[in-house]
Amino acid sequence: MLTAFKPKDGALGNRELAERTGMPAATVSRLAHTLVQLGYLRYDARHETYDLGGSTLALGHLALARLDLRRVAIEPMQQLAQQSNANVGLGMQERLSMLYAETCEGPGPVGLRLFPGTRIPIATSAMGRPYLAGLAEPARETLLAELAAQHGRDWPQLRRGIDQAAREIAELGFCCSLGDWQADIHGVAVPLVEPGGARVHAFNLGGPAYLLPAKAMRTQHGPRLLAMRDAIRRRLLGA
Repeated sequence: MLTAFKPKDGALGNRELAERTGMPAATVSRLAHTLVQLGYLRYDARHETYDLGGSTLALGHLALARLDLRRVAIEPMQQLAQQSNANVGLGMQERLSMLYAETCEGPGPVGLRLFPGTRIPIATSAMGRPYLAGLAEPARETLLAELAAQHGRDWPQLRRGIDQAAREIAELGFCCSLGDWQADIHGVAVPLVEPGGARVHAFNLGGPAYLLPAKAMRTQHGPRLLAMRDAIRRRLLGA
C-alpha cells in the first residue's frame, strides 16, 4: 500500500490506491484505516484522500541510518560530485526498480533533482544494469525473468543493453547509459558487492548529456567512479 505513493504525487483516494495496488476497494479501505491508526498514513476527511504519515518518514530515516554503506560512502560521494560537477548516487533494489539511498549533487547550475527515495528503472538506467551484473546467477536470472514480464515486447532490445553493460563491466569495471533512461541524460555506474556477498548496491554518476559527453564518461568519469567504489570497498573491509 505504501509503495503506491510516488514522489510527485499528491494525496490518493481509495479508487486510486485500489488501481495501483490491484487490491479490492474494501481491502484497501480496511488496510488504510489500520495504517492511519499506526501513523503511516494521514486521512483527509474533507477530500476523502490519504497521504503518507510521519511514521513512514521515521521508518525511512531509520532504514537509511542503519545502512552502513551509506555512512561510509557519503564523504567520497560528495567529493566526486564536487569534482565532476554531476550527480553521484548510491542505489539499492526495490522490487523492479532501483531506489536511491543517497545522492550528492555537484555545484553546477543544472541538476538531476534525484533525492533519497527516488525510484528509477532497472533495465534502462546506468544504476540498474551494474546491479544486475553484481547479482549471483540464480538471483539475476530470477530478476531478469520478472523484468522480461514487466517490459513485454520491449524486452529483447532492453536485454541487449543489459548484456552490453555486463560486457563493459567485465572489461572496464563500469558501464555507461547514454540516453537509454532519458534521451538527454548520460550516466555511468559500477556495482558494489558488500563483503561476504550479502547485498549488492550500485553507484552512479550522471547529468545532462551536454555537460557529460560520451568520451568524458568513458575516459574520465567512469574511472573516477570506479576508484571511488574501490576506496569505499576498502573502508568496508577495514583496510
